[in-house]
Amino acid sequence: MRVALHVLRGMAIVALRFRSLDAPGRQRHIGRWSLGLLHALGVGLVSEGQFRPRSTLVVANHISWLDIAAVHAVCPRARFVSKSDVRHWPLLGWLIGAVGTLFIERERKRDAMRVVHQTAEALAAGDMVAVFPEGTTGDGRALLPFHANLLQAAIAAEAPVQPVALRYTEPGLDWSPAVSWLGATTLVGSVWTIACARGVQVRVIALPARGSAHADRRALAQTLRADIEEALASRPGGAPAD
Repeated sequence: MRVALHVLRGMAIVALRFRSLDAPGRQRHIGRWSLGLLHALGVGLVSEGQFRPRSTLVVANHISWLDIAAVHAVCPRARFVSKSDVRHWPLLGWLIGAVGTLFIERERKRDAMRVVHQTAEALAAGDMVAVFPEGTTGDGRALLPFHANLLQAAIAAEAPVQPVALRYTEPGLDWSPAVSWLGATTLVGSVWTIACARGVQVRVIALPARGSAHADRRALAQTLRADIEEALASRPGGAPAD
């Protein structure tokens, strides 16, 4: 119930106030609302590192629908690239679209090129755009292969690329089974599972950015994947994870 009321509150803010706000004003609401969603679900947040203040392509690992809120709670200026069926999620789909998300139909190669061009234009205009190069959610324990297509946008705009590692944990566990969103799990079912869990925490680790000018996108994808993998292999304080 708390989550549903919080989502409805967010929809009211977007519908009634966003048109009268400038970009920083909207971002303040996005950040507060995202942090409030984590609190409503009982999810703690730990932020490490600094996001770049200017044009940047953010590349993050993908575990859950909650990833967007986790990043927005720390960096509300990020515009996400998300698969098109997110638009049809109950309530959340409309909200995600209203905050500047770029939608992609991953099954259509021509649509991927359209989004690459849109992303490059956004980066050239000084925006921060965030992508999940795995293309789907993993279980949080191991990274899937990174697709390199969307990295071409950063290369074309000569924008830095910043890897971000997301890690969800539960007491006594180095990863959170409650947050993993795999198989036939529905959005409503996932929300319920997370809300019923105890002590879930998400770490948002902003790693040093890498240059993209004249880079080979496949080699860059491998480098970024290695950066995130190394960050996920360490506990807070630098100790290796089990």
